[in-house]
Amino acid sequence: MNAKHTVLVTGGAGYIGSHTCCQLLNAGYNVVIIDNFSNSSPDVLDAIMAISGKRPALVEADLRDADAVRVCFDQYPIDAVIHFAALKAVGESTAKPVEYYEHNLLCTTTLVKGMRGRGVKRLVYSSSATVYGMDNPAPFREDMPISAINPYGWTKVMTERMLTDLSASDPEWSITLLRYFNPLGAHPSGLIGDDPNGIPANLMPYVNKVAAGILPELPVFGDDYPTPDGTCIRDYIHVMDLAEGHLAALDYIYTHNGVEAVNLGTGVGYSVFDVVRAYERVSGRTIPYRVASRRPNNADAPKAYADPAKAARVFNWKTKRGLDDMCRDSWTFAKTRLIKSDA
Repeated sequence: MNAKHTVLVTGGAGYIGSHTCCQLLNAGYNVVIIDNFSNSSPDVLDAIMAISGKRPALVEADLRDADAVRVCFDQYPIDAVIHFAALKAVGESTAKPVEYYEHNLLCTTTLVKGMRGRGVKRLVYSSSATVYGMDNPAPFREDMPISAINPYGWTKVMTERMLTDLSASDPEWSITLLRYFNPLGAHPSGLIGDDPNGIPANLMPYVNKVAAGILPELPVFGDDYPTPDGTCIRDYIHVMDLAEGHLAALDYIYTHNGVEAVNLGTGVGYSVFDVVRAYERVSGRTIPYRVASRRPNNADAPKAYADPAKAARVFNWKTKRGLDDMCRDSWTFAKTRLIKSDA
């Protein structure tokens, strides 16, 4: 196979991971996925094959299993890692903080030890805009101080700190900390998208299930924020743009050492109701909703959107798709995977 490199993708069967795997395969990389399918399905590999014409290698294992990680590095000539595997629901993290700290931090420490043992020192880490906390004004820049307002966010802050210290201790490491904002959308084929197990914790998969008639209505957590329509404003980014951002970051770490934190976002903020209206417009479906209380412990910042200038400067990367594209591709995925009989 005419591949540039072999890349390990942790959590590669998940939402962002699967889209990134398709882009990697299309770009000529060999791809190895390690995933325990706790929030995804093995069927995703068939969809990746259908989209890219190539099937990634699979190691079905929990990333916290050090023996499994060692076997993975022994079995494949991995020379870089894209690390997605983590628990990621903000609300759940406030209810299960110990589980979030244990899982997310142990996944990364076990992975990094496995990488170090095989001399693999190139890492793209899936961080989050939650590291900007509540005290920074939007748009968020990478040079702002970081903090968090929920356990999920703190796991990202702590992991960024650990990886920064790792890079300082060994200048051979090349690490990018990708602080991405709010991914929406799906592959335009409709074959892969955001379809978590159980009740969705994020906006678009919930909207999809309401549109498909699987769930009765969308809960909107608060309409009393200091924003034009009272709902939280976020920087929504198409998952395909996000996947392309990971390839740009991967190109960067093959030629640069050290650690870089980089935002992946559009620089434009939309409210929850903006997203609902756009989805209704492109799908022709009405999305019933009810306003619920804010999430506990002030878990949601009123406004969060990126200054994406550094990504353009360092990676030569910019987003190409807008909110209507995100909603249209999400609706295509919903029709394909959730209501297959719908024309």
